[in-house]
Amino acid sequence: MKYLLASAAVLAVAGSACAQTISLKPVAEGRLRYEHADQEGLPEEKADALTVRARAGLTASSGALSATIVGQGTLALVDDYYDGVNGAATRPIVADPENIALYIAQLQYKTKVLTLTSGRQKIVLDDERFVGNVAFRDNGQTFDAVRAEITPAKGLKLDIAYAWSVRTIWGFQGKGVRQQAVSGDNILANLSYATPVGTLNGFAYLVDQDEAAVQAFRLSSQTYGVRLAGAQPLSKVAKFSYQFSYARQSDYHRNPNAYSADYWLADGTLDMKGWKLNAGYEVLGASSGAPFTSFQTPLGTNFKFQGWADKFLTTPVNGIRDLYVGGGYGWKQLGPLSGVALSASWHRFDSDRLDQHYGNEIDFLASARVKKMSLSIRYAHYDARAMATNTEKLWLQADWAI
Repeated sequence: MKYLLASAAVLAVAGSACAQTISLKPVAEGRLRYEHADQEGLPEEKADALTVRARAGLTASSGALSATIVGQGTLALVDDYYDGVNGAATRPIVADPENIALYIAQLQYKTKVLTLTSGRQKIVLDDERFVGNVAFRDNGQTFDAVRAEITPAKGLKLDIAYAWSVRTIWGFQGKGVRQQAVSGDNILANLSYATPVGTLNGFAYLVDQDEAAVQAFRLSSQTYGVRLAGAQPLSKVAKFSYQFSYARQSDYHRNPNAYSADYWLADGTLDMKGWKLNAGYEVLGASSGAPFTSFQTPLGTNFKFQGWADKFLTTPVNGIRDLYVGGGYGWKQLGPLSGVALSASWHRFDSDRLDQHYGNEIDFLASARVKKMSLSIRYAHYDARAMATNTEKLWLQADWAI
């Protein structure tokens, strides 16, 4: 019923757009990925996954109105791994269960001033720290939602969405703490303004994880914060990019915990003649030390943050402080390859309270494009101290899209 009402609202705004010529655009994507994990402390320490993911669909548009429908399927060609929902967790987890699903089913009305989107859709806000698509995983994360993006003046934008269901990466087999979908009344509001020193954002994310099986409602939270992201030229060949963010989170709706925790981020990147040097410090604060009273980001693309070994997808009870440095080099063209890039980063993970050193991690990435195909090799090594166990991961991946 919510989907029908939201769709009707978009159609009402669209007005006479349906009378115009209809154009059709196909959607087709493919992915082949091998993932290897070696994690100490399990009965079977090694896991191997070879998965193929395909998406296909169609966008029909007429003037300002469009409709998009995309289906997806994930198949495990080699399934020597624990996928998070099937079997026992005796092997390392590779969070790509086999799946078939309706990925996108949306109606959209778009002008220069207003974009309205209703139905199953991707929502990506800022750097995806708090709200994202989790595009690295095969099944992705989408939202059953209605969303309004309003640009009343140059440089000013209001982005507000109401989502009644979050479609998770666990697919149709999702169960228990890893549900196929998590219902709730989620409000995602983001106001941005372009200034001479960067884009300034104010945001409010009311996350309602209204499923008892999902940590007994303890991931419901309200988060309010600000963010500044920008870049400044230093010379004809050098540029400095930066991000600063602060947020405060507390319990919301049916969450039985009473807590508040802070988030901080300071990040800088120097670009110069193909070289990139990056450093940053990110803090997801702790409160009392009770489970799920630290700063949590259940709707974020968490793989992008705090190392690729996935040791901190859920923030530990004592919070986390991530000090990181990295660098890389890129070539626009290298033989038949374009957009070639090599990069590496190092992380030191500590607690926000009780002065614990969780561990260190090194990550490497090599990526390139060949026409419409993207290729990448990725490696992560987590050296455990006071949190989790030593873990190595390797990915070989090819993506294609029309």
